Amino acid sequence: MTARKVIIDTDPGQDDAVALLLALASPDQIDLLGITCVAGNVPLSLTQKNARMICEVASRPDVPVFAGRAAPLMRPLVTAEEVHGKTGLDGPELFEPKMPLQSQNGVDFIIETLRREPAGSVTLCPLGPLSNIAAAFQAAPDIVARVQEIVLMGGAYFEVGNVTPAAEFNIYVDPEAAEIVLKSGIQITMMPLDVTHKALTTRPRIEALRNLGNSAGTFTAEMLDFFERFDMEKYGSEGGPLHDPCVIAYLIAPDLFTGRHINVEIETQSKLTLGMTVADWWGVTDRRPNALFIGDLDAEGFFKLITERLARL
Repeated sequence: MTARKVIIDTDPGQDDAVALLLALASPDQIDLLGITCVAGNVPLSLTQKNARMICEVASRPDVPVFAGRAAPLMRPLVTAEEVHGKTGLDGPELFEPKMPLQSQNGVDFIIETLRREPAGSVTLCPLGPLSNIAAAFQAAPDIVARVQEIVLMGGAYFEVGNVTPAAEFNIYVDPEAAEIVLKSGIQITMMPLDVTHKALTTRPRIEALRNLGNSAGTFTAEMLDFFERFDMEKYGSEGGPLHDPCVIAYLIAPDLFTGRHINVEIETQSKLTLGMTVADWWGVTDRRPNALFIGDLDAEGFFKLITERLARL
């Protein structure tokens, strides 16, 4: 089976970092063409640095990293240091990456890559706000039809919001960008809070990563030691939800996940529900389905996959 060509668009973030490590550890399934960074969990100056750091933790400095947009399309940036810490990767001992940041802008890289690669051969995997993806679609409408699929982390329905009562963080930060992507007509798979809140970093799961004995396992365990504290206190759960790796796990092992093909619209006007993903889970409207909205996963299989792959690094 040929590895799937992928661009990961990300704002690391500890959970983004685990997603990157999972992808970097899976070259037989994922041909990672590049990593584009966006402002989100922390500002762009940190997300691009963090992405390069993770590539070095995985001993993969060959993967090009690009900086994209430093702000949403139309709004001031909202960040999440209260969750991820001031660096975005609080927990382990951090270092200054040696690999260079590419000089090309991340949005331009997305456009150039989709034009260069055969139509329908590149999957976009946004793990943060959708600013880079929407900006690329706006600047080069011809690339939209060339995308194979978008698999993204964002949104919520039964779990409602985690940054406001109605909205999930990635969508809330740039709802206009999310609207552009959801209305693009591209095949979209969404990993909302409904599924990611079932992927909990319990103590045994973190210790299994620590016990791998390699730098990737230790680095990940130390990140998750810090990361889980916020959500455990907030939700009273036995661990923190590991959101973004769901995207990469889906590419590798889609049978771990189940969902429904439904219509999802983005609220961009209301002050009360700005950024809400209005998901027609029960099919009560006549709006055309535009996304596979994932609702459940095999959590044990998910963490087994992550542990087994990070052991390879």
